[in-house]
Amino acid sequence: MGLRANQRNLMKDWHGSWRRIGALTKKETRQILRDPSSIAIGIVFPVILILLFGYGLSLDVTKVSVAVLDNDRSADSVALIGAFRLAPDFVVTPVGSLGEATTLVLNRRVDGLLQIPADFSRRWHAGAADVQILVNGTDANQARIMQAYAAGPIAEWSAEQSPSAAAVAVGPVILNSRMWFNEANDSHFFLVPGLIVLVMTIIGAFLTAMVIAREWERGTLEALFVTPMRPVEFLVSKILPYFALGMIGFVLCILAGQFLFHVPLRGSLALLFLSSMIYLLVALGIGLLVSTLVKSQFLASQLAMTLTFLPAMMLSGFIYDLRSMPAVIRGITYALPARYAVTLLQTLYLAGNVRSVIGWNLAVLVAMATALMIATRLATRKQLA
Repeated sequence: MGLRANQRNLMKDWHGSWRRIGALTKKETRQILRDPSSIAIGIVFPVILILLFGYGLSLDVTKVSVAVLDNDRSADSVALIGAFRLAPDFVVTPVGSLGEATTLVLNRRVDGLLQIPADFSRRWHAGAADVQILVNGTDANQARIMQAYAAGPIAEWSAEQSPSAAAVAVGPVILNSRMWFNEANDSHFFLVPGLIVLVMTIIGAFLTAMVIAREWERGTLEALFVTPMRPVEFLVSKILPYFALGMIGFVLCILAGQFLFHVPLRGSLALLFLSSMIYLLVALGIGLLVSTLVKSQFLASQLAMTLTFLPAMMLSGFIYDLRSMPAVIRGITYALPARYAVTLLQTLYLAGNVRSVIGWNLAVLVAMATALMIATRLATRKQLA
């Protein structure tokens, strides 16, 4: 009889716990629906972010404008200029003097200058011709890409002018190059997975960073102290609505990547959902922990932005290659959840189900989510005790 009574009490307690979670979750959901700023940050802002980053941010260098100064004016120099005109990456602007070309570069109307010397044709037939490409180095990345682009038309023209000599110089080996994982050489394929991480970071950390602080500021948290509500029930009721909001933003990002930017998904859709859900729990854990420790909405939002959004933007591999960073900064990135999430999603989108990459990064995110939830639970217990 005692065992049955304990079982009945346990079932009754379990049922009561879920009823309290349901009531608190309903309350939080209504709060979100009544608050236009939460809807704006959770749904409208991700859409704006998708369109802004998708159409406004690109790492591709296309249609490079170059001024051409032909001091030789021979058939060979005209043919070389024609090779640049036919190249899809160049827009050629003829100029008559170096001063005119310099003015165009300074006014940012062209990105560089191709200068053909007066003795180009004579030296070409003698076997020792050269041309000069002057590149605007204000943007170092674009300058390096322009220099690499310029080698293409020159090499193609040189091979067409003397195919037999090129064959002797190169020999029987033919180089066939291929862009692996990103055959289209489109930076959107690289950026969209990181954009998904960025959206979930904003929804998960920024919104939840204010939920408990808002309760403190409005004085409603004290009213909950006298109820039979437990800390775990309180945290679950705060997580569920924002988790659903984050998944809505995630689905919007997937749809945008598929139908607007045509980013291929080579990995498992189920793994993509699982990875994103775990990372969203990490972001929610950070936001709730900040909100539990800081009782001011303004301070909590600023702290969450500093701890999550900015590192996710700058130090996760979303835009910048982590290997190019100093060793100290690169070491700091190992403590950032966004680093593992970006690697996960980029791998799933572009490379597929690479077990070694997915398994390690997913395990790290699971460990981080668990640690954050435990820390938040302990901090909340101290607050509500």
